[in-house]
Amino acid sequence: MSCSCVLQKPILLQGHERSITQIKYNREGDLIFSVAKDTVANVWYSVNGERLGTYNGHTGALWCVDCDWDTKNVLTGSADNSCRLWDCETGKQLAMLNTSSAVRTCGFDFSGNIIMFSTDKQMGYQCFLNYFDLRDPQQIEDNQPYLTVPCAESKITSAVWGPLGEFVIAGHENGEINQFSAKSGEVLKKVKEHNKQINDIQTSVDLTMVITASKDCSSKLFDSTTLDHIKSFKTERPVNSAAISPIMDHVVMGGGQEAMEVTTTSTRIGKFEARFFHAAYEEEFGRVKGHFGPINCVAFHPDGKSYSSGGEDGYTRIHHFDPQYFDFELEA
Repeated sequence: MSCSCVLQKPILLQGHERSITQIKYNREGDLIFSVAKDTVANVWYSVNGERLGTYNGHTGALWCVDCDWDTKNVLTGSADNSCRLWDCETGKQLAMLNTSSAVRTCGFDFSGNIIMFSTDKQMGYQCFLNYFDLRDPQQIEDNQPYLTVPCAESKITSAVWGPLGEFVIAGHENGEINQFSAKSGEVLKKVKEHNKQINDIQTSVDLTMVITASKDCSSKLFDSTTLDHIKSFKTERPVNSAAISPIMDHVVMGGGQEAMEVTTTSTRIGKFEARFFHAAYEEEFGRVKGHFGPINCVAFHPDGKSYSSGGEDGYTRIHHFDPQYFDFELEA
């Protein structure tokens, strides 16, 4: 079955000149934040794709974006060696945290008071996971995190906050997943189910599960507290991003080849579709075409009635599901 039969015409968001690196919905789902390799963070209305504004100031490619629980502040991390905090409504820069290397991942905890971000292993600097408490202006002023965790073995390539803001779940270049305590920085749990880099980690809406997307052509579902491996979804291409539906037992995955090899293949062979898998049966039941290049990130709307994908082609596409999609059920 092609999933396109249960999709309305997609809304195309054109606001970036280079490939999209991450897209994020706010908690209510009325806004989408997108960042790309072109120094600008955009915010859009998810209902109609209208651009609300931009966050200007970075001077390098942006790798990550996050929005806090009440859509007050926005956090961005960039290859210009800085992590910046913005006022969501006005676009004003509230804080700039300088680092020694590119900021690869960033995120607010559930309260919106603690932020974490990780830096790349490059130019002689190792990878660090930093925690700042925004309630303490001195930390921001002195650019001194209350906790810094060195990751000597393998750099962090993706990270999300776990439930209750007690730890960060990080995916590494070597395929490992670690839980880093937000209080002590110690590794609480460690698993290695992937044998190549983890490109993306996303949580379920209730934070009980996380889904990984890996270069080893698979995506896996884990319990976010115990890191027990629950399900696996296999494809024949590297997976760049994966998301869990908040209302259905479905996951969506996006990927394709390495950007370097893209020019040598037609869009059909390149496998640039978003793929839908059943979360319980691990079976693929649909694909959605659209992007002219690999899909770099996918995200479900918090109400589960639409999803977005951001591609190497610089476009973000919002796909709304037809009501019949919600009646769809795989035969056991």
